[in-house]
Amino acid sequence: MEGISEVAKSKQQLIIEEWNGSSSTKLFKTATIFASPSLSIHRSGSRFTHVWSRVLQAFVPEGFPGSVTPDYVPFQVWDSLQGLSTYIRTMLSTQALLSAIGVGEKSATVIGATFQWFLRDLTGMLGGVLFTFYQGSNLDSNAKMWRLVADLMNDLGMLMDLLSPLFPSAFAFVVCLGSLSRSFTGVASGATRAALTQHFALQNNAADISAKEGSQETMATMIGMALGMLLARITMGNPFAIWFSFLFLTMFHMYGKFYC
Repeated sequence: MEGISEVAKSKQQLIIEEWNGSSSTKLFKTATIFASPSLSIHRSGSRFTHVWSRVLQAFVPEGFPGSVTPDYVPFQVWDSLQGLSTYIRTMLSTQALLSAIGVGEKSATVIGATFQWFLRDLTGMLGGVLFTFYQGSNLDSNAKMWRLVADLMNDLGMLMDLLSPLFPSAFAFVVCLGSLSRSFTGVASGATRAALTQHFALQNNAADISAKEGSQETMATMIGMALGMLLARITMGNPFAIWFSFLFLTMFHMYGKFYC
């Protein structure tokens, strides 16, 4: 909402202020116009500051920081760093999984790879339904504990994908176990996130906080995918480098859990 309001008017001087913002809680002055004796315009802040405030509106809730609790910023910082490490590891585990399925090998068949991928996804969907059935009503009681469980299960799922090429005879079992672990992650993380969002909301703005969380996660995903592809290319054909990178990022991910 952009508006121009007349602040003061006299016979000798006319002053007009330009304000910018989307609500009364987030208005900021962008310019002041003096019309006496000649027209002059004074900008409030640099153009970079104006552009930066516009960009920031896509990632922080309306009225930030007054519209959220004090622990919102450290939680989101560590949560984004955790997400970044997860997406980088996902690229490594996916590369190993595709290699185990047979991508790039002449002996591999399309129908065989399709069936294995379908079986993996089917196991994950059934696991999510069963987990919701048995634990859905308990997720509100201890949100932090279930978020920790979700992260541990997600790490286990990626570990199973990374291990899959080492056990070709038990490939289907290993990848289905990994998919099952990630299905628990999706249910537990999504359910507890709603409780945490309500905690952060100080002005009945849970929907806005959730939407901005989506923007932050999207940005972390794009950065993580780019870094993950770069790391996967660098470590390709070097098992030691792959496992060292994966274990280091996993340790960092769990370390961040103590701060969010």
